This record gives sequence, C-alpha cells and structure tokens, in this order.
Amino acid sequence: MLSDVLGLTPEEADTYRILVSVASATPTGLAELIGCDIRQVVGTLSRLEDRGLVARSLGDTTRFVAAPPAAALRAPLIQRQNELNLAKLELDSLDEIYRAATLGRGAAEVVDVIHGTEAIRERVGHIQLGARKEVMNFVKAPFFSSGNMTDDAVMERGVRYRVIVERSMLDRGAPSFDEIIQARAAGEVVRIAESVPLKLFIVDGELAIVPLLGSANAAKAGALLVHECSLLDALIALFESEWEKAMPFVTSAGTLQNAPAIDDLGAQILSLLLTGLTDQAIATQLHTSMRTVQRRIRQMMDTAKVQNRMQLGFRAARLGWLDAEQDGS
Repeated sequence: MLSDVLGLTPEEADTYRILVSVASATPTGLAELIGCDIRQVVGTLSRLEDRGLVARSLGDTTRFVAAPPAAALRAPLIQRQNELNLAKLELDSLDEIYRAATLGRGAAEVVDVIHGTEAIRERVGHIQLGARKEVMNFVKAPFFSSGNMTDDAVMERGVRYRVIVERSMLDRGAPSFDEIIQARAAGEVVRIAESVPLKLFIVDGELAIVPLLGSANAAKAGALLVHECSLLDALIALFESEWEKAMPFVTSAGTLQNAPAIDDLGAQILSLLLTGLTDQAIATQLHTSMRTVQRRIRQMMDTAKVQNRMQLGFRAARLGWLDAEQDGS
C-alpha cells in the first residue's frame, strides 16, 4: 500500500517503515535492522531524503529521522483525491448533458462557452458585481486575465471572498505577501494549497466560470460559464473539499494561555514555511534576509523545544501560534 501511494520501491518502503518506528537511526543501525548491505541503505536513504521522507537529525547529522507519516502521505493522497474529483466532475457533466438531451433541452442552457481574454475578464467582473453572498476562487497560473480578481466595492457590501492560492504562485511572488496582507485587511480569506486542480470562480453558488487550459494565449483563451446544475454542485463540493485541506494564511501571532509566544514576524515566517516555501523565497516575500529567516526559525525551534522543522509545525499548532480561526473561516 505504501509503495502504491508514494511510488516507492519495496526497499524504500521497508526503510521508511522501520525509520518511522524508531526515534532516529544511523545507516549502520538501519542496515542491521533491515538485514542488508550498508551501501544499499545509504543509497535508499539518499533517495528518501531527496523526496522529503527522511531528514538528518539537527543534533547529529549522521542520524536520520522519518518525516511524519501524515505529512508524507498528504500530498499524494490529495493528488489522488483531486483525480477522483475531476473524474466525478466529468461524470456529472456527461450525466447533465444526457439528462438535458432526454428532456429535450439544449446543453447551452447548462454551460455557456466564453471566447477571448477580454470577454472572460468582462464576464468575471459582471458576475462579481452581482454577487450577494460569497465568491469562491481557485488561483492557479497562468492568469486568464490581468488585474485583481477581488472587487473591493463588492466586499464592502458584505460579500465574502474565499480564495485558495496554489503555492507555486507564492514562489513566483504573484501574489506577493504584501498583496495578501492588503486583501486580508479588506476582508478576503486566503488559504494556500500545494496545488489546485483547476482554475475556478464561483459566485453565490449559482454561477461558476472555469477558465480552460491554454488561456494564457489571448487568441485561444476560453472559459465555461456553468449555471445551476449538478456540474455546478460538484464544482462547489470540490472547492469546499480543497478549502478544508488548504493551509490557513496567518499574518499575526496567536498563543494559548500560559504558552510561550512568538511575534508577528515569527508567525509570518512559520506560516510561509509550512506552505512549503524555501528560506530564500520566504525572505523575498517578507523583504528580509535569508539569514534572518533562518535565525528566527532556529529561535522558534528553541522556544518550542524541538529538534527539526517538521516537529516545529506540530508543536506550533499545539502552542496556538498559527490559530486557524485567524483566517476568518
């Protein structure tokens, strides 16, 4: 099962299983536990380290520790679930078209096709202005239109915006940390996901715009406008599922009573670290140096009394440093 989910060889899976069962181990110790040649174990550990499934202990770099199983399995499980969700979307779409045909009505009453970047931009703006309750958005490169997809005037009317940003967008600096801060101040709720399955824009649970692949090319840009139907229901369910799994984007520190505290910069560094950004990317987003980022991470590890960054994430949750309620969900 482990090999199927993570795509590991039997040797890699066995090594990971054994390392999970011990606090840490040296290659020699693992070779004795597994009953194989030390050179084979060294090669296996190197591959597992490249995949982020094991790491060297901070206290002794000759020893290895396993990544928490939940963290190691999360990404491939999400990918599988996304594939199943997309298959369900296609199934629902086919079912809707079939039912429309049997009822004597055209599929155009369920799904409209929008051609051209400018037409997509205008339609997105139009349905935003008509929003009454909530706008839900998957943000994924490349953008199908330029400009901010959040309308401040709409939020001022009390319309809620929930946005899931694909992590790679932060790597590119679009949106920047400053832009997310401004959006949150205006009332937008932002979460970060390792990946999102498609581009998506839903208004009031009544309309959805799904930009098509290749929409970065203005001449070939296109999108689907989905009206109320089972396909729209599936798109809403997909968004809610991804929302529950996405990482809340925290910009200020929280803490539990009688627990050690961190400041806002520490919370911002930790929030970006847990989304998967590198130290350099975090430094760029926060307009500071990589040395400062690494020093602050080391300070938080000392405060939390943990030995590595993986443990820091779990300990931060227990200490209330990244309170999920801060994102307004």
